Amino acid sequence: MNDDSAVREHVSRLLYWEDAHVSFDKAVEGIPESLQSQRPSNLPYSLWQLVEHLRRAQHDILEFCRNPDYRELRFPDDYWPESATPPSSAAWHESIRQVREDREALQRLAVDPKVDLTARVPHGSGQTYLRELLLVADHTAYHVGELVMVRRLLGIWKSA
Repeated sequence: MNDDSAVREHVSRLLYWEDAHVSFDKAVEGIPESLQSQRPSNLPYSLWQLVEHLRRAQHDILEFCRNPDYRELRFPDDYWPESATPPSSAAWHESIRQVREDREALQRLAVDPKVDLTARVPHGSGQTYLRELLLVADHTAYHVGELVMVRRLLGIWKSA
């Protein structure tokens, strides 16, 4: 039997690590409430819209992986908030909390030896669990880069 624990651990870490780029947690750290809804010139989204988009997309993939009654969301409407402004300060913090919670659930999925990462998701159309985990990591890295860019344009990014 092949021990794939090292691969599982790498996939789990890929969902969070900062080896090649800033983490989600660092990218959202210390953003003033007054700037969460600001859209830099010539950009179509605010920091709130990026955070909430990451939350919605990651949650959707998690649900796809674990819920046999999963229903596909409508793209792009269900993946992006309409408003550039969070409905409340609590909504901003809840969205960030949910990103972290769902990320941890995806990490547990990655290291669970009962889950065959190369198996097709039973209710999918050919997607494997590994593909979905890599998709989340790739998608998150892309939009975390955008969070950093928007923060730089708003003058609130201090690189280490």
